[in-house]
Amino acid sequence: MADVVLHVKDVFKSFGGLRALNNVNLAIERGKTHAIIGPNGAGKSTLLNAIIGRLVPDSGSVTFEGDSITGLQPYEINQKGVVRVFQTPEIFPDLSLLQNVMIPVLAKREGSFRFNPFARLFEDKAVREEAMRMLEDVGLQDQSHREAANLSRGDKRRLEMAMGLVQRPRLLLLDEPTAGMSRHDTNRTIDLLQEVKARGLTKVIIEHDMHVVFSLADRITVLAQGTIICEGTPDEVRGNPKVQEAYLGGAHL
Repeated sequence: MADVVLHVKDVFKSFGGLRALNNVNLAIERGKTHAIIGPNGAGKSTLLNAIIGRLVPDSGSVTFEGDSITGLQPYEINQKGVVRVFQTPEIFPDLSLLQNVMIPVLAKREGSFRFNPFARLFEDKAVREEAMRMLEDVGLQDQSHREAANLSRGDKRRLEMAMGLVQRPRLLLLDEPTAGMSRHDTNRTIDLLQEVKARGLTKVIIEHDMHVVFSLADRITVLAQGTIICEGTPDEVRGNPKVQEAYLGGAHL
């Protein structure tokens, strides 16, 4: 039997008269990369927000490693090992890359981001070494002392990836990790995520770029108007007529 890390069961979520999630069921298996795709307005971001605690479902439940996380605050879910990398990079632009990656290491150790003073904590040798190793993993070690504001969009995404991975997540949620990237940066990100995949980290990816999805996903769930219309392997999804109609107006994936 599959080892399910995250289980979304019978989740409904409405905003006024709009049903954003309609009886959504999702099982994420340990060590797998699970992609969630669908047209704009399908409910993908709402589902991710329900998982990380930014939204509370109207009904249904979300469990992580067997424990209910429904109704918990985002920081509580993060402390359990669920880490999200956002579509718009959430970095500290006035700090160096090294300091950006040190912050989540320190936050994990302290239990929150509310610590002071930064200067003293940034002197922690062990934290600096851990952050530098992570920058090496994502190929940014040569820019470690550069201000984050000066990075290209692609490198900002890689920096935020480093900030997520350094927290040693048990589940990593990636919201459109290649949005706005050039093809070169997209391919670099695919390479990075394939390296992460080889380490056995469980990942959920929301992505519009089908090249990225089919390069990385072990399993794909397709949402349309808040309802799951298909779930299966990349080959099963690619050939599904309902997916072609809902996602690409009948064109082949």
